[in-house]
Amino acid sequence: MDPLIHVKDLHKYFGSVEAVRGVTLDVAKGEVVVIIGPSGSGKSTLLRCVNHLETPTSGEVWIDGHELTHKGTDINAVRAEVGMVFQLFNLFPHLTALENIALAQRVVRKRSRDEAVAVATEQLKRVGIPEKAACYPGQLSGGQQQRVAIARALAMQPKIMLFDEPTSALDPEMIKEVLDCMLELAEAGMTMLVVSHEMGFAKAAARRIIFMDQGVIVEETTPYELYTNPREERTKLFLSKILH
Repeated sequence: MDPLIHVKDLHKYFGSVEAVRGVTLDVAKGEVVVIIGPSGSGKSTLLRCVNHLETPTSGEVWIDGHELTHKGTDINAVRAEVGMVFQLFNLFPHLTALENIALAQRVVRKRSRDEAVAVATEQLKRVGIPEKAACYPGQLSGGQQQRVAIARALAMQPKIMLFDEPTSALDPEMIKEVLDCMLELAEAGMTMLVVSHEMGFAKAAARRIIFMDQGVIVEETTPYELYTNPREERTKLFLSKILH
């Protein structure tokens, strides 16, 4: 079976700085892959290249058999199949939780108002906060806002979910509720590529963990192998700093 995400020899420069240096990566349908690594290692840039929020300098990105890096590709059509959740929630402050989730459905998926509201209501139940439908972002905790952002992405019925450090802006007590929501998605078979420092989630949900440093993949392994027998010295050093 062809991978749902295929990245081949990806390079990304910002001026003279090469943030991603020749990364090749496949993610199969239903697979959860977690990318870890120090700040500035190219993790988020790689994720943004997968969704074409950053244009790769060279290399190929394929989503479900469509090459995003080909000039003739309708990037917006392919991107509609990819949900993305950011560090910051990017909710519209003047719209309620329900309206935030319904808006993109109506604009991109061309759904009627009634259908978009029905899907939004269903997804708020899925992330565990149906009672917050009429609340504005300013009335929600950070964890609740992030769950609205996840519900908004899920409402588009994507084939793939990308998460860029989704808990890094949250207070510690709010992190678990977001990770539990992501864990349920993983268990339901969603294809997920996750940049995160949350090693507990990686251990529980990931089929593979990728350790990146200085724009390259240093090590790619299972959670068990990473915890018990990391191969590379650079990986061991990183883990010694984040695992207590």
